[in-house]
Amino acid sequence: MNAKSIFGIVLTLVGLVGLIYGGMDFAKGGVAQASFVYLILGGIFFFAGIGLIRSTRA
Repeated sequence: MNAKSIFGIVLTLVGLVGLIYGGMDFAKGGVAQASFVYLILGGIFFFAGIGLIRSTRA
C-alpha cells in the first residue's frame, strides 16, 4: 500500500463524513449556505478519493 492509496482512502473518508454531515444538516431543515458547502466539498473529496484509489490499483 503506497502513499497514494492511503491519501485516497483518507480523502474518501473525509468526503463521506462531509456528505453525511451536510445531509443531516440539510434534513434538519437547515437551508443555510453551510449545508450546501458541506455537501459540495464532501462530494468533491469523496469522488477525488475514489478516483485516486481507482488509479493506483493495478
